[in-house]
Amino acid sequence: MAIKKTSKEEILKESIKLFKIQGYSNTSMANIADACGLIKGSIYHHFKSKDEIGIESLRYIHSYFDKEVFSIAYRTNLSDKEKIKLIVKKTDEYFLQSKGGCLLGNLALEVGTLNLEFKEEIKIYFTAWENAFTNIFQNKYPKAKARELSKEYVALIQGSIMMMNLYDSSEEYLKVGEKIISLI
Repeated sequence: MAIKKTSKEEILKESIKLFKIQGYSNTSMANIADACGLIKGSIYHHFKSKDEIGIESLRYIHSYFDKEVFSIAYRTNLSDKEKIKLIVKKTDEYFLQSKGGCLLGNLALEVGTLNLEFKEEIKIYFTAWENAFTNIFQNKYPKAKARELSKEYVALIQGSIMMMNLYDSSEEYLKVGEKIISLI
C-alpha cells in the first residue's frame, strides 16, 4: 500500500465511520489505516492508541453538535419555535445522511460500562443536548418539566435512530422531530 499524508481530522472521520458501522471492538488499527490509505504504523504518528482515537472521535462529534446544533438553542435572534425547528432540521440532516446511527449512542451501549473515560465523554455530550432542549422548553414549561421533557426527547431520538437503522426506515425517527416541534 502506498504511504500518503493524511491529517488527524481525516483519520477521525474514517474512524468514526468504521466505529459506527463495525462497532468499536470490531475495528482494529489496521482497519483504520486501510480506510485512510495508510500503513498501520502511520496512525501512531497522530494517535497513541485506538482508545485515544475513540475518545477523540467522541469529542469530534460533540464539538460538531455544539457548533452546528446545540448552539441554536442559545441564539437570541430566533423564536423558540424557530430554534426547535432548526435543531430538528440540523439533527435530521446529520442522522439521515449518517450510516450506522449515533456514534455516542452506539458506544454508550458497546463500551460505556467498560471504559469510564468514554462513559464520561458520552454523558457530557448527552447533557449538552438535554441542556439545549431545556433552554428552549423552560420558556414554556416550569424548569423541572422542561428538564424532564429534554431527557425524554433525547432518549426518544436515540431510540428512533436505533430503530431507523434496524428497520431501514426513517418514518418513526421523523415523527419524533415532529413531536418535539409540537411541544413549543
